[in-house]
Amino acid sequence: MKTEDRYLKFVRWSDEDAAYTGFCPDLFPWGAVCHGADEEATYHALRELVREEIADLEAAGRELPAAVTRPMCEPAGVYP
Repeated sequence: MKTEDRYLKFVRWSDEDAAYTGFCPDLFPWGAVCHGADEEATYHALRELVREEIADLEAAGRELPAAVTRPMCEPAGVYP
């Protein structure tokens, strides 16, 4: 597993921005870090930003943030 794989990354459509927006809450807690017209291209840009951030933190000798954000999903019919 690559270090970047520990971090939740997701892309969603933003009506406000009229674009897809990319998020990685554990590394960039302030919100969206990239935008694009294409979902796959936006996810690719997000992955690159995550790799760069990890490399920068490691090069500076800083500890990587804990990967604590997880997707939430309640499977249908499991919870009353």
